Amino acid sequence: DLIVHVRDVTHPENVLQKATVLSVLKNLNLPSHLLDSMVEVHNKVDLIEGYKPTEENAVAISALHGHGLEELKQEIEKKILTTTGKKILTINVNLEGPQLSWLYKEATVQEVEVMPEDGTARVKVIIGSSAFGRYKNLFPN
Repeated sequence: DLIVHVRDVTHPENVLQKATVLSVLKNLNLPSHLLDSMVEVHNKVDLIEGYKPTEENAVAISALHGHGLEELKQEIEKKILTTTGKKILTINVNLEGPQLSWLYKEATVQEVEVMPEDGTARVKVIIGSSAFGRYKNLFPN
């Protein structure tokens, strides 16, 4: 669903390496949307004082120090959700009904926060548009 290209920005040939990687990827006849949505990661930015990527969609990180990893995670999540047509939603469900079980079968349940006082739960899910449409039809409330 996604290509993540990690570059060592301290390498003297890193621009040539990028061109080589892109050439190889193009020769693999990958779908154009895969190449267009690629996440470029500039690693080892801790070794270059004041480093700012010049590429528009690049994420600067230091894997060694953990700098930029949260931003990278968010970028990967955003691109994967866009590519797969899925969303992250929080849905309130009645625990006495079949909603939670249905969500476990038809979506990816990430978190369940039970509200015992009213017999409900807040459920954080990753769900496709068509599955969410079916959910709303089955459970209109």
